[in-house]
Amino acid sequence: MAETHTFTEQDPIRVFLLDDHEVVRRGLNDLLDAEPDIRVVGDAGTAEQALVRGPALRPHVAVLDVRLPDGDGITVCRELRDRMPELACLMLTSFDDEEALLDAIMAGAAGYVLKQIKGSDLVSAVRTVASGQSMLDPATTARLMRSLRAEPAGAPPLPPELAGLSPRERDILALIGEGLTNREIGKKLYLSEKTVKNHISRLLAKLGVQRRVQAAVLACHLDQRGGEHTGSGS
Repeated sequence: MAETHTFTEQDPIRVFLLDDHEVVRRGLNDLLDAEPDIRVVGDAGTAEQALVRGPALRPHVAVLDVRLPDGDGITVCRELRDRMPELACLMLTSFDDEEALLDAIMAGAAGYVLKQIKGSDLVSAVRTVASGQSMLDPATTARLMRSLRAEPAGAPPLPPELAGLSPRERDILALIGEGLTNREIGKKLYLSEKTVKNHISRLLAKLGVQRRVQAAVLACHLDQRGGEHTGSGS
């Protein structure tokens, strides 16, 4: 996969829309299609329609309503990405719902925005996720992490994916959960930034996730078990 894809009028971002309200779909269509580097290639009003139409249209980005009459956009996100791993899903909802945000992250969504977002910001979000970056509101994500850590869940069983990590990988995962950058993790663990990047690539593969924010959610399991963070030299 290319590191960066520059989209143009000749090679636009192909967008698929899923929302159960026709007026919303039309509004999104008009907004996005007005951009020279974005083309809406299709839409759907139900989860069933999206799963039939979406893969055939080969979109780069799917803008998915979270709440649908016959299911939810998060399940659609998961199923579409199973068929099209390169697809970037941008979840769109009128609810500031932490549980839905967590589910969206773990389904592999690249972004999660509220319907109150300004049109220009939504266009920017589509471009951001199309380029391979995440578009998860930092404040919302930080609040989610805090609430996960605050849950009095005792000591939940360690997910099997976490059990397969080496002690060093667990150290790094815990620091990802604290929001540290690769450089900051390197300083804390006396490792080069390149070594940290290599460790993160391996641990993401072991966890079966693609994004740091998904790993950060799993890191909360380590915190809830009393913090199995054993970083040396800190």
